[in-house]
Amino acid sequence: MRFHSVFQRRVRSTLALTAAMALFAALPAQADWRLEPEQSSVQATIVEITRDGPVPHSHAVRQLESYSSAKGSILTLPLRLRQTDLMDRVGSLPSWLSAVSDTVLASVSTQLPLDRLDALAVDESMTETLILNVRADGQNRQGPLKAQFTRESDDTIRVRNAERVALDGRELTNNQAVRMILTMLGYEEIGDEVPVELDAVLVDR
Repeated sequence: MRFHSVFQRRVRSTLALTAAMALFAALPAQADWRLEPEQSSVQATIVEITRDGPVPHSHAVRQLESYSSAKGSILTLPLRLRQTDLMDRVGSLPSWLSAVSDTVLASVSTQLPLDRLDALAVDESMTETLILNVRADGQNRQGPLKAQFTRESDDTIRVRNAERVALDGRELTNNQAVRMILTMLGYEEIGDEVPVELDAVLVDR
């Protein structure tokens, strides 16, 4: 009787474990959203202050790429010199600068609303305020970004800023790397605001 009772308990435990594993396997896997570099960029308008008045210039940071945390919720975006359109503007970089073209100038991280992204239907949009954490010049800054997410297919989501975004021109010129780029472009002084537009695509990898 004792052996029979122990055997029954073991069978019940095995069945319960098997059922739990089957239930876990049936749960939908959470997507691992990352930026698609070929379709992700930031456009910026820099207003150069000249003797003849303000002159707007359009610039881009292209090939935005990212990596996610182990849980997939924290998206980190490193920004490098080679991603800017500096080479298009000034031609070949000097050898000393080419060596640092892959150096991270700034790193941006944010937490994605994974549950809400996964729940989006194709052609459906939602607006979410992301908190961006920016590390540059050894300093950390934090600020909100109101972003619009639109699901274009089962495994792609388009991301754009949902409202006008402008960076502080004075803060930008205080950044050593940005100041170097502005100098190479020949901009001695820029306007107080630098409007930026995000156009990026998240893919499920």
